[in-house]
Amino acid sequence: MSQMLALVIVILILFVGDIVAVRTKAWVPSVFVSAILFLCGYWTFFPQDIVSIAGVPPVVATMMMYLLITNMGTLLSIRELVNQWKTIVISLSGILGIVALLFGIGVFIFDLQTVLVAIPPLVGGMVSSIIMSEGAADAGLTSLSVFAIVIYVMQGFAGYPLTSIVLKKEGKKLLGQYRNGQLAVKKSDTAAAAEGMTELKLFKKLPEKYNTDYFKFFRLAVVAFLAYLVSTGLEPIISINAFVLCLLFGVIGKSIGFLEKQTLQKANGFGFAIMALMLFVFDGLKNATPSMMMEILYPLIVCIFLAVIGMYIFSFIAGKLLKVSKEMAFAVSLTALYGFPADYIITNEVVNSLTKDENEKEALLSHMLPPMLVGGFISVTIVSVILAGIFVQFL
Repeated sequence: MSQMLALVIVILILFVGDIVAVRTKAWVPSVFVSAILFLCGYWTFFPQDIVSIAGVPPVVATMMMYLLITNMGTLLSIRELVNQWKTIVISLSGILGIVALLFGIGVFIFDLQTVLVAIPPLVGGMVSSIIMSEGAADAGLTSLSVFAIVIYVMQGFAGYPLTSIVLKKEGKKLLGQYRNGQLAVKKSDTAAAAEGMTELKLFKKLPEKYNTDYFKFFRLAVVAFLAYLVSTGLEPIISINAFVLCLLFGVIGKSIGFLEKQTLQKANGFGFAIMALMLFVFDGLKNATPSMMMEILYPLIVCIFLAVIGMYIFSFIAGKLLKVSKEMAFAVSLTALYGFPADYIITNEVVNSLTKDENEKEALLSHMLPPMLVGGFISVTIVSVILAGIFVQFL
């Protein structure tokens, strides 16, 4: 198979996944559709290395991971996180619920390695799934390597409908309060915080014309390289995954004015990086035989079920203590199963289904959208990568 034919096929699969997700309003996740098509291809006429043939070998995917995770760090708005401290506590409680039930019950049903591989993808998304998949593959655990990817692909089926249901309940309650004059529109500090944090403090005197795409890539690569150096330097003393440090260094890089917010997007490289990483995710399915898929189906269902129960129990308790409704608390914790942009899409779709009045929409979104975005950021972007970096060492 030629490189360009392979490239056309794999990108077409990603596009078909997007079409189905758009048509079904994200009730059928794009990653699920793409995964099914990749499996069908691998079981029929795809060469096993079709992703590498298309131009995305593992070394390229690794490079993209360094850049993407460092870029994730630049998204952190300290001011917004401080304002949403209750959301952070609830999100962490939901994660604790996942860990507690899988370690408390899951280890008695499956072996410890299965539980270790399952938790980070359940708490997060693509990056943590890749870390655990690669770690399992390096440990010779082929079926668990596929398991990490399949969890990422399937968990949205639990997260999307449950989130939609509880957000609709929350939205109806808030809408009633707004119509009775008991609810005001919240003014978010996100825009103000973002405005103050996108400034490149270390390059104030640099003319804008020299802040080219290559210069943005260069600064992002420098920060990722520093994270790598620190990770390797600390290796004799303590083992810290380089990707975890990339996240931390991204936050520091933006805070000191070396990186701007969303550097990769501004360098026009985000879309390509995501495409390359998504192809690498689906490359992990090449070892998934039909018999292996049947083998991991049971632990897949049980792990997702335990995770959802754990999130509900612990978020309910946290919500009670913090005086946050059980619906909103559960919705925030469920963002761990999909993250951004699904949290943004689902919240907007729920609000649009509840009212056509623009003022009412603004009121609902001002109360529901910030917690959903922060919840997804905490779980998917930060905690899942940290957990993956820790758990992968025990495989």
